[in-house]
Amino acid sequence: MKRRPFLKSTLAASALLLSGLFPYTLHAAETIKVGVLHSLSGTMAISETSLKDMALMTIDEINAKGGVLGKQLEAVVVDPASNWPLFAERGRQLLTQDKVAVTFGCWTSVSRKSVLPVYEELNGLLFYPVQYEGEEMSPNVFYTGAAPNQQAIPAVEYLMSEDGGAAKRYFLLGTDYVYPRTTNKILRAFLISKGVAEKDIEEVYTPFGHSDYQTIVANIKKFSAGGKTAVISTVNGDSNVPFYKELANQGIEATDIPVVAFSVGEEELRGIDTKPLVGQLAAWNYFQSVENPVNTKFVADWKAYAKAKNLPNADTVVTNDPMEATYVGIHMWAQAVEKAGTTDVDKVREAMYGQTFAAPSGYTLTMDKSNHHLHKPVMIGEVQEDGQFEVVWETSSPVRAQPWSPYIEGNDKKPDYAVKSN
Repeated sequence: MKRRPFLKSTLAASALLLSGLFPYTLHAAETIKVGVLHSLSGTMAISETSLKDMALMTIDEINAKGGVLGKQLEAVVVDPASNWPLFAERGRQLLTQDKVAVTFGCWTSVSRKSVLPVYEELNGLLFYPVQYEGEEMSPNVFYTGAAPNQQAIPAVEYLMSEDGGAAKRYFLLGTDYVYPRTTNKILRAFLISKGVAEKDIEEVYTPFGHSDYQTIVANIKKFSAGGKTAVISTVNGDSNVPFYKELANQGIEATDIPVVAFSVGEEELRGIDTKPLVGQLAAWNYFQSVENPVNTKFVADWKAYAKAKNLPNADTVVTNDPMEATYVGIHMWAQAVEKAGTTDVDKVREAMYGQTFAAPSGYTLTMDKSNHHLHKPVMIGEVQEDGQFEVVWETSSPVRAQPWSPYIEGNDKKPDYAVKSN
């Protein structure tokens, strides 16, 4: 008598199998969905498209080694199209409809802040791979890019040094949104603490997609007449192309007015004649040009992947800092899931603390045990004719992030652990 229900269930399963429904159910159960939330159109596509492709390459790499918890990772890619409110909508879609276990994405801080309430409300997990202004430490975000003390502050200290040109005046040029404005608030306080006068600091902002830098570059030249000047650029997206072209048009060279950029790397320089820009600077935690076995393989794998997938301009693809941060973040998340034995967000969060990974930068990076940020090296590179960077300065070891900058009043009273923003 007991065999009849078993027989019925077996026949039912066979019917589902023949109908084609059962294999789909098995497929859904056997994969772990991973969200990829990057602008593939609009002003930020120049920077973010490569992060999407790097995420897909990393997922393929993990799958080729057996996946995570014996399951294959399945990428769910969405395009918020450089539309900040759309990031929140697409993030909610990934969590509620696509049921992703984790999301890798965002570039601008305004996009991250757009999705943050959604991920905190729904207890989602976001890995954010780009340098940013700090002043945030959410339990639902792991920050694999640099905090200000891992990029902006060391870069300005370099500009103040003899090796960096001993600048006395600072022209802060940025795109008009939260990251440049907050970073420059921190840098202004830092500069004043070092004895730089208010009259020797100029701040200018342009909208996303801005393309006419003729007047601004002329004003930089005029400002530099008052003393040794450096430009600190937090210009984001495709506006970097006309900005650098205008520097060349007006004959500004690095030996006259050095520019240090926080959002320009190898990818942004791909579309620019870099010969007039030789010697200009960028501050990051990784450059493609660093020499070590891990990076040699990383760069070779990326170039092979680009050709295999017929990516645009596959013969000239490059790696950069946010791509490395994406790669590290996905691998660290996979390690944490294996350690936790589940994709449950609360358990993965705990398993992330103290995770390490031998990164292409040549350093072993560690996820801090309390503040959700990576310990990262700091590097300053000079633009070369081929669009690569020669590292001219770097820290001797990874630096612990300070999400709450000591140069903003009241931050010393804030906790050194993640708390929800709302």
